[in-house]
Amino acid sequence: MTATPTDSLSRALDSPGEPALRPLPPVVAELLRSLGAPPRLAAHLRAVHDVAVELVDWVRDRYPEPAVDRDGVLFGAATHDVGKTLHPEELARPGSAHEETGRDLLLSRGFAPALARFAATHARWDDPAVTIEDLLVSTADKVWKDKRVPDLEDRLVRALAGATGREPWEEYLALDDLFTRLGSDAGHRLAFQSAFPVYA
Repeated sequence: MTATPTDSLSRALDSPGEPALRPLPPVVAELLRSLGAPPRLAAHLRAVHDVAVELVDWVRDRYPEPAVDRDGVLFGAATHDVGKTLHPEELARPGSAHEETGRDLLLSRGFAPALARFAATHARWDDPAVTIEDLLVSTADKVWKDKRVPDLEDRLVRALAGATGREPWEEYLALDDLFTRLGSDAGHRLAFQSAFPVYA
């Protein structure tokens, strides 16, 4: 028997993965189900969200000040590409139409602007107005597949060093160790994502 799109989406949202991936926040899983999201998108969002949990918890443990909005970062990671439900072609090739579309979609579903913004800002980490939370979502969206972006990492290092008074090189070394560890499971996350179809 061939799996239906609903079956594929449910598996992308609910199957444990190897190694296990954390589930998306329930409100996000329900949103994706209501939108009939492409299964590969749900799998991608789970992979990025899983890395974001590791990243934001590491940052909060190491940097008690400034306060980082953990829930905001995790929501942002879990929804950053939600606009691809309306632009599924951008799951298979580069494109940015999903960014503003995603923010507008979240706003139309009643999510606060402070949460919806991540869908539009995740690829604009070089904007002077981005926050540490924006940088963490952008970083999770790269590190999940072991992609290193020096300019993005430098922005995050400067933000953390500026907030703590530590030397930037100290922050870079600590983050580099974390990114190396997170990157070691990238192959499993990529395999999980590619196990699901692009189009529902």
